[in-house]
Amino acid sequence: MIPASPRSPVSSSLSRSLARLARPLVPALLLLASACAPLSQVSEAPSPPPATAAPQGQVMVAAANPLAVEAGLEVLRAGGSAVDAAVAVQAVLGLVEPQSSGLGGGAFLVHYDAETGTVSAYNGRETAPAAATPDMFLNEEGKPLPFFQVLLSGRSTGVPGAVAMLHMAQTEHGNLEWRQLFGAAERLANEGFIVSPRLAEMIVGRAPQAKSPDATAYFTKPDGTRYQAGDRLRNPAYAATVRKIAAEGPDALLEGEIAQAIVARVTEGDLPGVMTLADLASYAPKKTEALCRPYRIYVVCTPPAPSGGPAVLEGLGILENTAIADHPNSAQGWYLFTQASRLMYADRDRYMGDPDFVDVPTEGLLDKTYLAARAALIGPTAGPPPQPGSPDGADVRAPDTTREVSGTSHFVVVDAAGDAVSMTTTVESIFGSGRMVGGFFLNNQLTDFAFAPVNPDGAPAANAIAGGKRPRSSMAPAIVLDSDGELLAAVGSPGGTSILAYNLKALVGMLDWKLPVQQALALPNLIARGASYAAEGDKFSPEVIEGLAARGVTFTAVGGEGSGLHGVMVTPDGLDGGADPRREGVARGF
Repeated sequence: MIPASPRSPVSSSLSRSLARLARPLVPALLLLASACAPLSQVSEAPSPPPATAAPQGQVMVAAANPLAVEAGLEVLRAGGSAVDAAVAVQAVLGLVEPQSSGLGGGAFLVHYDAETGTVSAYNGRETAPAAATPDMFLNEEGKPLPFFQVLLSGRSTGVPGAVAMLHMAQTEHGNLEWRQLFGAAERLANEGFIVSPRLAEMIVGRAPQAKSPDATAYFTKPDGTRYQAGDRLRNPAYAATVRKIAAEGPDALLEGEIAQAIVARVTEGDLPGVMTLADLASYAPKKTEALCRPYRIYVVCTPPAPSGGPAVLEGLGILENTAIADHPNSAQGWYLFTQASRLMYADRDRYMGDPDFVDVPTEGLLDKTYLAARAALIGPTAGPPPQPGSPDGADVRAPDTTREVSGTSHFVVVDAAGDAVSMTTTVESIFGSGRMVGGFFLNNQLTDFAFAPVNPDGAPAANAIAGGKRPRSSMAPAIVLDSDGELLAAVGSPGGTSILAYNLKALVGMLDWKLPVQQALALPNLIARGASYAAEGDKFSPEVIEGLAARGVTFTAVGGEGSGLHGVMVTPDGLDGGADPRREGVARGF
C-alpha cells in the first residue's frame, strides 16, 4: 500500500480553492490569449458498474481496465495528484492491456491546474531515429513497401516517449515520489493478473503481431495452448522493468541495459531499424500551452500538432456555425455532424504534420472566418467528398497516403484538488511491432508517417519521414473549461484515424445535446471521411437512418478499431464519469 502523503487531499484542495478565489476571474477569451479495497489486495478485475451511474464524489479515474482504475484510485487515496495517478494507470495498462499502450509507446497528455486555471499539453510522441530518411519505406523501384512487412520490422519502431513525458509532468505536478507509483504494476506482474476477454481475443486475433515469435512465446502456456480469458498471466520481466523505472526514472528505458536491448531488437531481421543508443539517450518530451479555442459558452483545450487536437477543434468550429444543438440525436443533427467531419478530415489529411519540421496552418484552420466559410459548404444534401480548403499559412501539400492503424487507449483522472489529466496513449497497432523487450512490446509508430514522401507531381507530404520528426497522430485528449475558466469535462478515445470522429461525437453529446457522460459516450459511432460513411448502423433508429438516406448519407459497416471513450464531467452533485460500453473500462471515484 502507498503511504499517505503529508500533503492531504483536503488541505491541498482547500489551499488551491482559496488561491483560485483570490485571483481575478479569468475569462475564457483571456485563456485563449495565453493560449474501495487497496489494489494490493486485488488481482482480478472488479465487475463493471451499471451502464449509467450517479455522480461519484470528488475524485475519479476512468480507464480501459478496472485494474488500472484501481491502481489510480489507490494513488489518489494516498494523497497523490492526477498526474501521480496517471503514472500508475499507465504502468498497469501496459501490463494488462498490452495490445493498446505501454512502456514502449508514446502519448499525449493535457493537464488542468485548478490553482492557476492553466491548461498545459505534454507531448510524448515517439520520434524517428536521426538516421531515418524519407525513402526508408520504399522499395528499390521507389514504390511503398507492403504495410505489414514494414509494421513487423524493426524499421517501424520510434524512440518511445510515454514514460519520459509522464516523468516530466509528474516532476511538475506530482504530490508523491515517483518511486511510489509503480507498486501495483510490479505486484500484478509478479503475482499475475487475470486475462480479460478483450486481451484474450487479441491473443488469438488476426493481427500478425499476435503471431510474432515474441508474442507467441509470451502468450503460450506450458501445455502449448494460448492464454484464454480467466487465465492468470505472469510477467516477471515486466515487474523487473517497472521496478527499474521506479528507481531510475525514464533513464531506465532510454539508457543502459534496456536501451541496449531495444536497439538490438529493432536492428534484427529483414528491414532492420536504424535506431541507436544516442537516439534513445537524446529523447526529450515537450511541454507547451494547450491549444484552446472557444466553443459556444465553453473553451475546449487539446494538444497542438502533431496531435489530432487541431482537427477536433476545427470540427467543433465548423459545427459552431450550424444548428446541431437544436437537433439532438436526430437525422438532421447527425447529418450536420457527418458533413462537418468530412470537412475536418479533408483539411487534416492534407496539412497536418510535425510543426517542428513543416509549417502547419493551425491559426488559419481555426480562424473564425475560415470556419464559417467551411460550414457554408454544408448544403441540404451530401455532395461529393469535399476538397481541402485554403487556410492562411497553408503551403502546397500532397494528398495524404498515411495508413494509421489502431492500438491505443485513453484515460481520465480528476484528483481531490480539482486537477485533471486527459491522456491518450499508444503502441500504435495491436501489440505494436510484435517485438518485446523487458516484458513490454515495442511500438510500430513510424508507420504513422506517410510511406510516399512526395506526390507524383513533386508536392511534398506534410507527414513525410525525417530524422527526429514525430509522426502525425490522431490522438486528441481534450479538457473542457466552463465560462469562468474552470474545469467542466475531460474526454478522449483510441481508434486510429476514427479518434477524431469519436471525440467530436462525445463533445457534441455532452456540450450540445446535454447528455450525461455515459450516454454521450454510448452514442452510435459514425465516421464520415471522404466518400465513406462508416457507422454502427444497428445503433441508430430507423427514423435517423431514413432521414440520413434522404440527405444522401448511407452507411457502410464500421471497420478497424472501435472507440474506447472515457470521460468525466463536473456537476453540482459531484463528478459524472463514463466508460465506453464497447470495451472493458470503468469510471470509479470516491
